[in-house]
Amino acid sequence: MTRISYLGPAGTFTEEAATRFELQNPEYIPVDSPAAALQAVEAGEADYAVVAIENSVDGAVTSTSDALVDAPNTQIVGETELAIAFAIMTKKGTTLDDAHTFTTHPVAYQQVKRWAAEHMPGAQFVPAASNGAAAKQVAEGAADVAAAPERAANVFGLEVHARGVADLATARTRFVLVGKRSAPPAPTGNDRTSLVFQTPNEPGTLVAILQEFAYRGVDLSRIESRPTRKEPNTYNFFVDLVGHIEDAPVAEALRGVYLRASQVRFLGSWPRAAAAEGAQSRGDERIRAATEWVENAKTGA
Repeated sequence: MTRISYLGPAGTFTEEAATRFELQNPEYIPVDSPAAALQAVEAGEADYAVVAIENSVDGAVTSTSDALVDAPNTQIVGETELAIAFAIMTKKGTTLDDAHTFTTHPVAYQQVKRWAAEHMPGAQFVPAASNGAAAKQVAEGAADVAAAPERAANVFGLEVHARGVADLATARTRFVLVGKRSAPPAPTGNDRTSLVFQTPNEPGTLVAILQEFAYRGVDLSRIESRPTRKEPNTYNFFVDLVGHIEDAPVAEALRGVYLRASQVRFLGSWPRAAAAEGAQSRGDERIRAATEWVENAKTGA
């Protein structure tokens, strides 16, 4: 049995994402936050967690970023992407004209708020812990309308008034599979590497760290900053790279980051869900040639 924690209850996009990973004899464990999902792995109560990490409308899922920092014994081992569109649902017999309160997850709200303003202009937005939780609130009478995956309507016995709702038709969310810290999956040639670091409080340190990637032709696909929540004016920088830690340019860049950062943590290398666009060549042969040149210089060869 493989235990997988995810943001519940049943009927969330995270639950759907969890089913995309091919894990043996899965048992899905709903929890109430990304932090709880990761802490279940830390505590040995789950083998893996599935959490949303980024969406194409609102950017990074900051609750997941913060939770990864607070789960130092975990590591990302896989990812999947879902196209995101919502069903609008109420209790049976209720119409959208009756709506006074509208609930969904705050990240989801950013993806449907224009639709809601047009079709339910008088409804007050009430944030929910998850999209599945929003459907549950409607079923329990705590809100009038929810935006959630259509499966949630079946789970909670709700009536669907609209399907495929999304302010942007291209909206997608990326979910990651997180396990205990271990050796990363083998490189595939289409991989992503992630790390989080802090910089010394000195001029130019962030630029110097980013140059470690630029010098070696390592493509950065994402960089975000979050307050450390421990000391004022200190930040965690989250970076996603195109490539695998086994790729020589990536490994060399990570060594450079380690030397310059005040703190650094490797979050994982894993296969990407989609092919990298405009990715730089891995350049392993160039790195090996440079290493050989230095070794020859040491010996006078």
